[in-house]
Amino acid sequence: MVYDIVIIGGGPAGLTAGIYAGEAGKSVIILEKFGAGGQTANINKITNYSGFLEINGFELSLQMQKQAQNAGAEFKREEVVSCSLDGDIKTVKTHKAEYQAKNIIIATGAYAKMLDVQNEREFFGRGVSYCATCDGNFFKDKTVAVVGGGNVSFDDCLYLYNLAKKIYIIHRRDQFTATDKLKNKVMALVESGDKIEVLTNTVVSEIVGDDKLSAIKVQNKKTGEISQIDIDGLFVAIGRKPDTDLFGSDLDLDENGFIITDENMKTNIDGVYAVGDVRKTPLRQIITACADGAVAVSSIIKNG
Repeated sequence: MVYDIVIIGGGPAGLTAGIYAGEAGKSVIILEKFGAGGQTANINKITNYSGFLEINGFELSLQMQKQAQNAGAEFKREEVVSCSLDGDIKTVKTHKAEYQAKNIIIATGAYAKMLDVQNEREFFGRGVSYCATCDGNFFKDKTVAVVGGGNVSFDDCLYLYNLAKKIYIIHRRDQFTATDKLKNKVMALVESGDKIEVLTNTVVSEIVGDDKLSAIKVQNKKTGEISQIDIDGLFVAIGRKPDTDLFGSDLDLDENGFIITDENMKTNIDGVYAVGDVRKTPLRQIITACADGAVAVSSIIKNG
């Protein structure tokens, strides 16, 4: 069988693409190596997805999967190990089977880089976050720390400024890589009061807590001194890595490895689309990932 569409990745972008493809009468299969929802399934509480005042990420993911399957999309928990994207018919291989399709939608996502310090994984979702716009609302009038010195960390700081009581910016170097515009905005806030405190040449060495994060230990790289800071939330903003290893050098990528698409989610290869966090995009949220999935299928339908 040759499918109209094979979707690689079962997060919000891939599942929404499955919903739209199924509703349009296309033969479509979603291949996901873990479980429905991808990283969304690990989010304890979502409050910024339209239509829900509050919903658990796992529950939202299961609802998306059910909706895609009800629309006619197949869903299989299989890890894709190789792809052939050339030609009119594409081939996708998993450990279990081989699938052919006229169109491929890549929805493999991107993963936040971790600090790799003690208790980081244990406290994910319990004080440790990798997305300020996702979780910042849970830390109103709390003390938080943002780790990183680039655009993402400074954007996070600006987003958290009107929410948090106190913000620590922790960076391992003494120079920041954020744009001058962002640096000027943040430093102006630093100088205007005591709400933001900047710690340079400093790394997080340990995350402290019982059931949830309560403090971090930081080390000054120049002096070696270790100190403890009491905080309620830790936002790690040291970059994201797109999951594009499968596709080698076939696709056009930006300088950070994200897939370059046009406004219709088309890549440089005919019949290959990229959606969600894996593509170059100004915002990586559940709602924008879903929109990408819808746009990609709409483009496929228009192209016949």
